[in-house]
Amino acid sequence: MIVKKTAIVLLTLLICAHSFGQKSVGIVLSGGGALGMAHIGILQALEEEGFNPKYVAGASMGAIIASFYCNGMSAVEIRDMVRTEKFYKTTKILTFSVGKDKLGLSSHKHVNELLDKYIGHNSFDSLSRHLYVSTVNLNTQKCEIIGSGDKLKEYVIASSSIPGVFEAVNIDGCIYVDGGTLNNFPAQAIRNKCDVLIGVDVQPYTPNMLINNTTDVAIRALYTVIHANSVSGRKKCDYIIDCFALEKYSIFDFNKFEELYQYGYNIGKEYLAAHPDLKRLLNKTKK
Repeated sequence: MIVKKTAIVLLTLLICAHSFGQKSVGIVLSGGGALGMAHIGILQALEEEGFNPKYVAGASMGAIIASFYCNGMSAVEIRDMVRTEKFYKTTKILTFSVGKDKLGLSSHKHVNELLDKYIGHNSFDSLSRHLYVSTVNLNTQKCEIIGSGDKLKEYVIASSSIPGVFEAVNIDGCIYVDGGTLNNFPAQAIRNKCDVLIGVDVQPYTPNMLINNTTDVAIRALYTVIHANSVSGRKKCDYIIDCFALEKYSIFDFNKFEELYQYGYNIGKEYLAAHPDLKRLLNKTKK
């Protein structure tokens, strides 16, 4: 009889734990150059409702922001870091150098310095949140999503190495470039680990972009490729926050950081207002 009662109590506790336990929440941050600065504002809007993800996946600029976020920095702290370090100035992002052995026009000097200063270690496994970043291995011509090991900074930098603009990164004898080249929305890495997956796309399909000259054609073609390789990851998300900043800003408008950050924050607040179910869910995940 005692054994039976004990079993009933344990079963009840398990049911309660399942019903009221915290859900595992994840987020995907797309690439997008300067447009990725909007991620910071969106993260802040989500945090104000209790957002506390266990898993984060990112590509390119999304990977850089995700690395700081997964090391324990809040969205506001990342925003303040960008301001303090002036990481919105072209001279803080691009460091041009020439040489026949160079694998890109600009080195990663300043990004390296920020990672060293604000993360202080080089291990995926030492982060406070699980991080996965997409990269492209030019030797195998395949996308690789990395989420463990002791080459955190190398892979984060590789994930943001826009081919031809930033130096490609040599890791263990293989040459890596921007993850957005083949997978700008690496939701595949964390979908099965999360009960709820939120995606933030700063380069969504934008039908109303004008095409008036050669530059417009090149940019539109680039966005077409990026959107095509994002479709699979987008379909895996429960919620997609599309940020249409690209209708007004370019991937190189780093000097407009404040506007992009505020744009992202406003988009995040608007999305939450339009999706009260997500708002309620985030409030339930508060610790």
